[in-house]
Amino acid sequence: MVNVPKSRKTYCKGEKCRRHTIHRVTQYKAGRASKFAQGKRRYDRKQQGFGGQTKPVFHKKAKTTKKIVLRLECNECKYKSHLALKRTKHFELGGDKKRKGQMIMF
Repeated sequence: MVNVPKSRKTYCKGEKCRRHTIHRVTQYKAGRASKFAQGKRRYDRKQQGFGGQTKPVFHKKAKTTKKIVLRLECNECKYKSHLALKRTKHFELGGDKKRKGQMIMF
């Protein structure tokens, strides 16, 4: 289980900053695929008419997890960057910190 704080002080590559500043952390999520991307237009054109499926459909999925990607946004100049973490099944953003030697309260 990975727990990441919602803000982190790290280097900002933006033109205005170029120093360590506080960044807001969110989890990156891919946007919806465009209908007008070249590959999608080519694929749709090839699929038209008779002849069934024209390109291979991938079935041999081996991975059970995806890599976690953090989206860092600088609080000062709003520069956005990505930071890839390792693979994990459980990811938490801004959860409670673990404390050593604390009693478990019910």
